Amino acid sequence: MNAVPELPYAYGAPSLDGVLRARPEDFVVDELLGFEPSGAGDHVLLQVRKRGINTPDAARLIARHAAVPLRDVGYAGLKDRHAVTSQWFSVPLPGKPDPDWTLLNSERLTVSAARRHNRKLRRGALTGNRFSIVVREPRGDAAGLPARIQSVIEGGVPNYFGEQRFGHDNVNRARQMLAGTIQIRDRFERGIYLSALRSHLFNTVLAQRVIDGTWCRAVAGDVMMLDGTRSFFVAETIDEVVLRRLAEHDIHPSGPLWGRGELPSRAEARGIEETALSPLAEDCAVLAREGLEMERRSLRLVPRYVAWEQGDNILRVHFDLPAGCYATVILRELINTGAAASA
Repeated sequence: MNAVPELPYAYGAPSLDGVLRARPEDFVVDELLGFEPSGAGDHVLLQVRKRGINTPDAARLIARHAAVPLRDVGYAGLKDRHAVTSQWFSVPLPGKPDPDWTLLNSERLTVSAARRHNRKLRRGALTGNRFSIVVREPRGDAAGLPARIQSVIEGGVPNYFGEQRFGHDNVNRARQMLAGTIQIRDRFERGIYLSALRSHLFNTVLAQRVIDGTWCRAVAGDVMMLDGTRSFFVAETIDEVVLRRLAEHDIHPSGPLWGRGELPSRAEARGIEETALSPLAEDCAVLAREGLEMERRSLRLVPRYVAWEQGDNILRVHFDLPAGCYATVILRELINTGAAASA
């Protein structure tokens, strides 16, 4: 199951089809920064509205306009080209006045706000993203849609990495790069391929837990992640406290983001992970040799807010997701669009 569309569903394949991304305005993403700019400091935080341009290309335009090295421009996350997105960038300007940011404005990019701040914006430094997505020409049996949406609200969905993470052939290119059959020297590009391979291993474990029906349930030895954090603990036994916290979405079962070090899972949970990854043992070994550390990711994604409405031959869905999670995995449980959506 290399492709995201082939991964198992939590609630069965949807009975509705539709068209996603008929135009960029059908896929709107707003970054939720989670803090206010300090108002003073050596950096400028720019809020930028983008259409038809990805994050690295926007960063290049900003760096060129501010006359700073590209590596010094910070951003919290990557946003897709085929969408209308709002996100923040940081630009170091110690002891310098702001350039005229309005000169950056174009059909593809508009500066919405510019505020001084005391530090560079780092990857992951956001609380989440707000999505407003239009699916056009829905067709099929819509009678079950309200119940499916309620299931997603109450139970969440499998927290797969979405198709954007894998590009056209990123997993195979990662394997070729690590085997030395292709040479990739650019650090950013190498990181993309390593992340794709690591994400593929995670999706493989999660897919097995979906098949087993345990992606949202606790098994002995599960590594439980605290909601909204990277903190975790091992549930050696499943008691009433664990079950209550799981039902309240305070904790979630997790799966491995592979790297060097030992799996923290135990008992049944560890057996599931080792069995799922045994055909991919060489991928695990090369990721560990690359120096990546063993980490964890929640198996369950519970949207923080969901609303929807049906209009004239469209379905409009709104939801908030934590940072690092993909709109694809919400949409795929509701409607078959046959296209990727990204975080």
